[in-house]
Amino acid sequence: MIWLIGSGSMSIEYSKVLDGLNKQYTVVGRGQASADTFFEATGKPVVTGGLEAFIKSSASVPEAAIISVGVYQLYDTALQLIEFGVKNILIEKPAAVSYQQVEDLCARCVAYNSNIYVAYNRRFFSSVLEAKKRIAEEGGPTSFNFELTEWAHLIEKIDKPLDVLRKWFLANSTHVADLAFFLGGKPKMLTCFTSGSLEWHPDASIFAGAGVSQSGALFNYAANWESAGRWSVEVLTKDHRYIFRPMEQLQVQKRGQIAVNLVEVDDSLDKEYKPGLYKQVKAFLMQDCEHLCSLAEQKKQFKSFEKMAGYER
Repeated sequence: MIWLIGSGSMSIEYSKVLDGLNKQYTVVGRGQASADTFFEATGKPVVTGGLEAFIKSSASVPEAAIISVGVYQLYDTALQLIEFGVKNILIEKPAAVSYQQVEDLCARCVAYNSNIYVAYNRRFFSSVLEAKKRIAEEGGPTSFNFELTEWAHLIEKIDKPLDVLRKWFLANSTHVADLAFFLGGKPKMLTCFTSGSLEWHPDASIFAGAGVSQSGALFNYAANWESAGRWSVEVLTKDHRYIFRPMEQLQVQKRGQIAVNLVEVDDSLDKEYKPGLYKQVKAFLMQDCEHLCSLAEQKKQFKSFEKMAGYER
């Protein structure tokens, strides 16, 4: 049995995948309103009342759990599951809102012999997996760049708590940073600059930086939440430039040519389900960890994320 913790919109997407994988699962939520919405969308009932009460009434430990709750509830939810004895956990990004919380979760995992993986589903886009293979065949990346611009005029209107918006770089933009570092290599050296501020994100609104990855590839990034832009990642090898703009598509430019061509990939699962989610959940349940982001890996890159965001002064 699998536990799906949370009954919000992302949990609905997980439910579709679990149904597609023919898995038995129990959905645990808190309030009745979200439970009703979840049932209308999936036909699956939700056990309301929260995780703590559900654990007290549970006679057995699930084989795995998926945590899909609010950003500020991720850490406490993971702690409860670890201490209950759950050994395999998939947790929505960023897993926690501070390096100290991530560090504590890592220590608890060691103490309780649990494994936590952070759900960066873009790693499992068909386009990304194809590029990952090609980049390796060409000897690895020589450089890469990425843009993390968020559309502030839309974000300020969404129904999210202010404390979540204040950590929006961690809560959302790390999708792009993680993907770039997944393809190009984790930072070995990193220099960051920030400026500006927004009412809901006072630490910074304009971001730029550069560094060297552990593989030796040079990289740079930028974002301007007060202007125009979009998410994108570009990875260069000695032979090609691989372009993700939009992120779901892989485009390639050959050295010495101007033309940029779309790479055809089998993305049928990315169209049937939320892109990347089916392959990510399948890999998690099969413990195929090659492309999953372990909590230990998240710990290593978390300080880079905080530095890029301007949270670490």
